[in-house]
Amino acid sequence: MSIKTLLMPAISQRLLSRQRLLRLREKAETARRSKSLPHEVHYFHQVDDPYSTLAGTSLQKLIQRYDITLMPHVVGPPPDSAAPERDKLIAYSRKDAALLARRFGLAFADEHRQPTAPAIEYASRVLVAAIAAGRFNHVVGPVATGLWSDEAAIPDAASSQRDAESSPLTAASTEATQAHIATSNALRQRLGHYLGATFYYGGEWYWGIDRLYHLEQRLQELGAQRPGFSGYLFPPGIDLKDPVRMASPQPIDFFVSLRSPYSAIVTPRVYELGRLTGAEVRLRYVLPMVMRGLPVPREKRTYISQDAAREAFVRGTPFGRLNDPVGRPTERGIALIPLAQHMGCSEAYLRSFMHGVWAEGIDAGSDRGLRTIATRAGLSWADAQQALSNESWRAVAEKNREEMFALGLWGVPSFRVGDVAVWGQDRLWAVEEELLKGDAMDASLPMGKEMRSLSGKSMNSRLSGSEKKARARGVDPLMDTASKCPRRDRPRSSQTP
Repeated sequence: MSIKTLLMPAISQRLLSRQRLLRLREKAETARRSKSLPHEVHYFHQVDDPYSTLAGTSLQKLIQRYDITLMPHVVGPPPDSAAPERDKLIAYSRKDAALLARRFGLAFADEHRQPTAPAIEYASRVLVAAIAAGRFNHVVGPVATGLWSDEAAIPDAASSQRDAESSPLTAASTEATQAHIATSNALRQRLGHYLGATFYYGGEWYWGIDRLYHLEQRLQELGAQRPGFSGYLFPPGIDLKDPVRMASPQPIDFFVSLRSPYSAIVTPRVYELGRLTGAEVRLRYVLPMVMRGLPVPREKRTYISQDAAREAFVRGTPFGRLNDPVGRPTERGIALIPLAQHMGCSEAYLRSFMHGVWAEGIDAGSDRGLRTIATRAGLSWADAQQALSNESWRAVAEKNREEMFALGLWGVPSFRVGDVAVWGQDRLWAVEEELLKGDAMDASLPMGKEMRSLSGKSMNSRLSGSEKKARARGVDPLMDTASKCPRRDRPRSSQTP
């Protein structure tokens, strides 16, 4: 065991702990008050980014709800190192933004095309001028909407967003716009991010309308919410609570990487969704991006880890005491999946691996660590040792990757139900929505309208006393309830007397 592997769990547990996050927030608030500053929220807008369009058109509502000072910046697209599959990202962003728009009643439709380069350039100049004039919040919505629906309407959209005392808005020069974008890109990188549609407040990042509820929660706790408002603009999806009898539920294809923190925190939830609906969860494992030769820059790794910790906390999922399984640990972990599938305990094994690596800090690269992960899921260690020498999983992982790419996806976790394919642990609501389109066998059973609260108190109320104690210790309280090799004999070649 290396020094890095030995120290990583303790270090990551401290860096990703909720207590540390709250201390950092308190420190930032103390500094703000000492300088008598307003609640300054930086917003980074990428003109040709669909997620920025959704965020930009929502800024007025955000400002109406909270006593904040918005500091907008126009930025360029992420660097190649942060967007290794750029064409797929661009196409999927349109599709996904349209899905979000339908969910929240926003104006965006996927027309299967990007805005033209001249329109992007002109819209950028208009928005940079709007920032200088202090009118960005009013102009960005109409300009962003026009960019995607009617490029010819951009000038009229910009000029119409002014009061009687304001002069007409003149687009900034190309040189001034390029200088502004370069400065904004540098600021974004210095503060630790790489994407558009991002909000930065008090040392913490929030990407898109999906994570805006974290910012809203923080502002509410600081007393910055204006009178007459409550709740969130864009609340997160809430998981199905009660069983639903489906006549013939469609299977859920679950594309997963053992090195993905988002895959780790969604694993218990996707299997729970399968149980409640009767849908089969088909495990489609792939190698991590970095092990497929795709770069993952430092700021991206940092944000993903911190964001996963926030999301895990909301869902009541233990996370943070991790031991990065990149390389050999992931390969060894995947090598046992075919055995677990043969023995009928792939869920138990996947949950054991994910919890062990991402919440307990187990080194899956060591025999001791992998043995713990395997045997508590119901696998024989003798069988597991033999399975480690079989590399047939590599062809399966590559086939799964090709299938995932064919769906227009490239990252994990991703899901497919019927004709619907989505990416991200925060899109499980879309999987559930598609599943529940089927006919219910019993109309008296709930159809997903009664959802459970996301609060830790409500989620803990479903657990027994021993399970609550397990969660308090950072143990997955539901892991023991997963099936542990309920069927099939052990592989003939590894049977022992």
